[in-house]
Amino acid sequence: MRLSRTLSTLTAALFAVSLASCGNAGSDGGGGVDVKVDDNAASSFDDGTRMKDLADSGKITIGVKFDQPGIGFKGATDDMPKGFDPEIGKILAASLGIKPEDITWKETISDNREPFLQKGEVDLVIASYSITPERRKVVGQAGPYYVTGQQLLVKKGSDIKSVADIKGKEVCSVTGSTSLDNVEAKGAKPRGFDTYSECRDQVLNGSVDSMTTDGAILLGYAAEDPEKLEVVGDPFSEERYGVGYSKKYPEMCQWITDTLKKAEDDGTWAKAFEATLGKSGVDTPEPPEMDSCS
Repeated sequence: MRLSRTLSTLTAALFAVSLASCGNAGSDGGGGVDVKVDDNAASSFDDGTRMKDLADSGKITIGVKFDQPGIGFKGATDDMPKGFDPEIGKILAASLGIKPEDITWKETISDNREPFLQKGEVDLVIASYSITPERRKVVGQAGPYYVTGQQLLVKKGSDIKSVADIKGKEVCSVTGSTSLDNVEAKGAKPRGFDTYSECRDQVLNGSVDSMTTDGAILLGYAAEDPEKLEVVGDPFSEERYGVGYSKKYPEMCQWITDTLKKAEDDGTWAKAFEATLGKSGVDTPEPPEMDSCS
């Protein structure tokens, strides 16, 4: 059931990313789902909680990716990022009484997500942020709100056809991602870059043998350059995307979980998917079961 849902999600991502790539790097950042902003949110939270402070301030800073079409993408002239992750951010902010235009979106790369949370530079990280035991030792992660799987992107004609072929090969991803650890465990030589685009360029020019990350992202790059790139092999991991928060505020876990569960139950989660990754017209996947905060 999980594999079927993952494949469905990856297929949705391919079409959605294709749409994004056919779009523009300079369009506005509008669109998405109209979320109902709670007019009396501050009264819903106990004094001394981080949620109360954010609701009283009317502002929140959320870290997202800017280079992942369909998931988290911001063009050169966009007012705000668009994609499934920013939609999740809008849902959480609305429960605090914060309007989308009052959210500060801060670009994060994979390597700075924990430092941003630990230093208080962002209140939340919603950036294709896989939940792992190692990360949960240094930051809080609530969810998952989305599940995908790791695959390989190669130049067409490559002798890499599956993960079994990467032993001794150079495989790149973004620095700080779990993807590099996973391919190293399979015998590959990992190489990290700041952005996925840099990694993709290295595959195109032949400097590295393959790129790896979540299949949804790879399919998007293959769709941009179908004559030169292709995704090979079955998913060989399960990536459970969660919402990151500071361990200084453990009370945020239950708020995030409850808010996302409410969005799943009232259909807002599904609308967010359909407005982003679901633009292909594929069936909306079943939301994944979220972890307990205890």
